[in-house]
Amino acid sequence: MSGKRIVSLIASATEILCALGFEEEIVGRSHECDYPLSVNKLPVCTEANLDSSASSREIDNQVKYILQKSLSVYKIKEDLLKDLSPDVIVTQSQCEVCAVSLSGVENVVREWLDSTTKIISLEPNSLPDIWDDINKVARALEAPQLATRLISQLKRKIEETSRKANSLNQRPTIACIEWIDPLMAAGNWMPELVELAGGENLFGEAGKHSPWMTWEELEEKDPEVIAVLPCGFDLKRTREEMRPLTTRPGWSKLQAVNKGRVYLTDGNQYFNRPGPRTVEALEMLAEFLHPDEFNFGHHKIGWDYL
Repeated sequence: MSGKRIVSLIASATEILCALGFEEEIVGRSHECDYPLSVNKLPVCTEANLDSSASSREIDNQVKYILQKSLSVYKIKEDLLKDLSPDVIVTQSQCEVCAVSLSGVENVVREWLDSTTKIISLEPNSLPDIWDDINKVARALEAPQLATRLISQLKRKIEETSRKANSLNQRPTIACIEWIDPLMAAGNWMPELVELAGGENLFGEAGKHSPWMTWEELEEKDPEVIAVLPCGFDLKRTREEMRPLTTRPGWSKLQAVNKGRVYLTDGNQYFNRPGPRTVEALEMLAEFLHPDEFNFGHHKIGWDYL
């Protein structure tokens, strides 16, 4: 292994590092890094500058206010980071709302840490970007062969699921909802996963940030399947936040609702972490879209019926 002291400030990067075999070299993590479970023993180097227990609407208002004031959604525990003295810090530049920003980390490194501290910034906007980020991490730690092996394993699993899903006659329409109130569709890698899983994605474009959507648009498209996968919410919390949707006058008229094809998910663990478990997100989509053909055993773990 590299023998370096690594701090990971984004959950997907922690999973990438562990899948590559670098878990023993991680000395610090973000407050959202919680998989594999063994990383929970590590010091927590960040915290949120908002109340994550608030409702979906209130969280959205908090985030918008913070960004309007040009403030950061997350705070770095600078003294702890200095004490940990990392050789490598992994962060991201894809989304200011998802995790600590690249600029925030750069400021801390300039002020507190040795100038030799290496910053690896990930920016996953699409499925190929996830493979690129795995390669980037492995190259920075001087172990590119580990990335080659891991990516090959992940792509093989994806190909197996996709080949079967796309051999089927039906391609059900699906709306992937990334935020409940206000409504937001899933973008980035999610449209690609839907296509691989044998479905027709109705909202959001591959490689582009998740777009806002309206209730009227959802009602008009009337998808055959609805997958609710809020960023940062586990399965229990997703269920608790569904009221703004389920109390809509037209909710019960949607065909996905009538046919029992509304799926609640642990969006935090699977659908919004661009790392190795993206493969499991694909498997779940295949279960939603083609329930008679796929059963990977994710029910009650990664998803449940409404």
